[in-house]
Amino acid sequence: MSYQCPLCHQPLHHQQHQWRCQNNHQFDQAKEGYVNLMPVHHKSSKNPGDNKEMMQARRQFLEANHYRLMRDHVSKLLAEHLPENSEKVLDIGCGEGYYTSSFTALSASHPSLEVHGLDISKVAVRYAAKRYPDCHFCVASSHRLPFADQSLDAMVRIYAPCKAEEIVRTLKPGAILLTVTPAPRHLYQLKALIYDDVRLHDTQPESLPGMSLVQEEQLHYTMSLNGSEATALMQMTPFAWKTSEAVWQHLAQQQAFSCEADFTLRVYQKSAAENDSEPDSCN
Repeated sequence: MSYQCPLCHQPLHHQQHQWRCQNNHQFDQAKEGYVNLMPVHHKSSKNPGDNKEMMQARRQFLEANHYRLMRDHVSKLLAEHLPENSEKVLDIGCGEGYYTSSFTALSASHPSLEVHGLDISKVAVRYAAKRYPDCHFCVASSHRLPFADQSLDAMVRIYAPCKAEEIVRTLKPGAILLTVTPAPRHLYQLKALIYDDVRLHDTQPESLPGMSLVQEEQLHYTMSLNGSEATALMQMTPFAWKTSEAVWQHLAQQQAFSCEADFTLRVYQKSAAENDSEPDSCN
């Protein structure tokens, strides 16, 4: 297993708790086992990504297993589409590793498989690496993936952003990308507490050069949340910043808050021809 140097893009080699390239760029491996591959000049802020409070809220909600049905569905699709003899799967925007850790079960049918998790949040990656030692975690930008060209057999992206060119660059020919995005009514009841006019999520698939959409499914169900879980869910959403104090109090007082979960799951596959640069239709 080797990362790519984020500064010169040469392979990084692991020696005595350090990762070093031929140009002598060095990155220390933390005691928890992860490596920070986010150079200071690549950061948009001192501590990008989720802070400790946001990570703890997400962890509290996820560990209540309200998204377990979605996680299990992702694992099922990954198992169905993962190419034979796969060696490396990357979870982009892995957070504290809730989804990433479930992919290690694939090693039963793919004995050489390495499961990697990447996130911009150092606090989330530290927690993930400490809790899930069977996975490989790094702090890095999803817009500058620290992996070599055509080195990944599969990529999972649950909500996380990533440049299309980086996806195509790092996936092997025939490799897959599995995405999870909000379907129209995802968290409709939460948004209705904030907005007078709730807009449904757009469901258009991405256009990825050299990749085709091979499967698309929608997963919809209703969650019943207590007050603590409802506030944790709100805190881990982008519209938490627009939530009034009155809404926070309302959520905290709930004993059984019903909220829809609505996901679109898509599997894309990269063309098996290495030199095929023509975009395939995803519609």
